[in-house]
Amino acid sequence: MKDVEVLFPVISDLSMDVARKYGMVHSEVSTTQAVRAVFVIDPKGKIRALVYYPALAGRNLEEIKRLPIALETADAHGVATPANWKPGEEVIVPPPGSCGAAKERMADKTVRSLDWFLSFKRIEEVGETAPRA
Repeated sequence: MKDVEVLFPVISDLSMDVARKYGMVHSEVSTTQAVRAVFVIDPKGKIRALVYYPALAGRNLEEIKRLPIALETADAHGVATPANWKPGEEVIVPPPGSCGAAKERMADKTVRSLDWFLSFKRIEEVGETAPRA
């Protein structure tokens, strides 16, 4: 595509030193072809997720877009996101720390509890697109 501005860091690794150091070369397929890997790195420089795709399988771009949003949402609200979660859907509330807190949660109308330990709620979304580096 013409006139596209790349707003994230790109590493050129012609010698494949970086790919080898980070385990991105799939030795059973090739000694020179890198496995396509996605590293989700938070603003503090911590690697939060690694997703590897062998050369013979395409990447799931919807998942690559969804993952940083799920991590941002979980961090901002102290919750977890269930499998296949998308912005706007319910999130998982952490389990209560006591019997009293469990009773309070079961009575809370803003929380949908399946049991004392598994509850869901809706929250305001952090963002609709992946964060910029």
